[in-house]
Amino acid sequence: MAVFPTILSCGCVTLPVTTDVDAEVILDDNWLYCGNDKHGLRVALTNRDTSDCRTVVNLLLLTDMKDTAAAMTHYGIFKGKNSDTVCFPISLSPGFYQAQISLSGPDGEKVPVKTFNIGCNPEQIISPQDRLDDFQEFWDRTIAELAATEAQYTLTFLPECSNDLRNIYRVDMKSFGGVAVSGIYAEPAAPGKYPAYITYMGYNSAPWYPDPASNSEAVEFILSIRGQALNKKSGDKAGWITEGIGSRETYYYRGAFMDVVRAVDFISSREKVDSTRIFAEGGSQGGALTLIAAALDNRIKAIAPFVPFLSDFPDYFKIAPWPANEVKAAADSLGISDDELYRTLSYFDVKNFADMIECPVLMGFGLQDDVCPPHTNFAGYNLIKAEKQYICFPEAGHHVETESGWWKARNEFFDKILEQHFNIDKK
Repeated sequence: MAVFPTILSCGCVTLPVTTDVDAEVILDDNWLYCGNDKHGLRVALTNRDTSDCRTVVNLLLLTDMKDTAAAMTHYGIFKGKNSDTVCFPISLSPGFYQAQISLSGPDGEKVPVKTFNIGCNPEQIISPQDRLDDFQEFWDRTIAELAATEAQYTLTFLPECSNDLRNIYRVDMKSFGGVAVSGIYAEPAAPGKYPAYITYMGYNSAPWYPDPASNSEAVEFILSIRGQALNKKSGDKAGWITEGIGSRETYYYRGAFMDVVRAVDFISSREKVDSTRIFAEGGSQGGALTLIAAALDNRIKAIAPFVPFLSDFPDYFKIAPWPANEVKAAADSLGISDDELYRTLSYFDVKNFADMIECPVLMGFGLQDDVCPPHTNFAGYNLIKAEKQYICFPEAGHHVETESGWWKARNEFFDKILEQHFNIDKK
């Protein structure tokens, strides 16, 4: 065991200080804390040797903006090869924090143990809306322009992707501004009316095809918004976040949000779709588009976004390096001030749409997400007035779709909606 000559005093006993211990942060309550927790943040320590010694365990808590929120130190005593549990009380303002656990050596040097995110009362995070007075007029006008654009749906049967249970098609259609967008559509081969699930894709996601053997009692539509996935041309770069940033009229997501509504138009036009049972889901950019879809189109009856993008731009750009670096560089190149930039982005900020959502919502998020940080997820979520719930994946980052728990929770959520609102037993 690495025992240092420097010692710390404990009453009349002096013990050497060591960092030669096993330290593990205990996952309590998904690392989401509130003011009445029975226990705080706990660290389990085990001495690796039989010598009596002391440990010095440090906790540093930083805010989203990397300001110091709290700093604590715990002194522990090991009597031989035994264990100890350090408990740091958590008393913080609502928000998300980076926790840094370390052990101190005899000369004050710190040995890192773990750096991770925690949350405190996330449903009390306040991110006020900043939409301007003509926000609703702008989107009403935009939706009217979409409605005036003939969709011209074209379906191409994909026999290699189909089977006797479901038929798979490529869909091509016209969206806002006459821009062509595409998607992959699956419907049961048998006659009938079925619930429909729209999937909105993540930023720069590769296209995929639904499994015809699964969900044989459901319609699915996977939308590729303008310029992305099926609509991406060879050599195109993933720079949509800055495209047309000079004006709200030309900004990329004005048309992209209308692609989202056009997808609902398409689904609603299908003979085998029960238009009273249209649901939507998606992650990251797809999570944002899912929330936007429900806000702009009440034909959607329930949504399950995860790690949603495009929310609370002013804070988002302070917390995460991307997409702030790209967007601000593009704005600078056009001579756009920060005030002008945020005014434009306010028309596309998910939190400014959130209180327009009327259907039930299930949101999933990764507590360790540094792409769409949890603060930005809750900026919009907390403004939703409809029935809502969230599920936290405490050790996951941005890709909660790799978590089997998310898909299970999502499926159970939609099944519950079908049972409670449509008297359909999915068990």
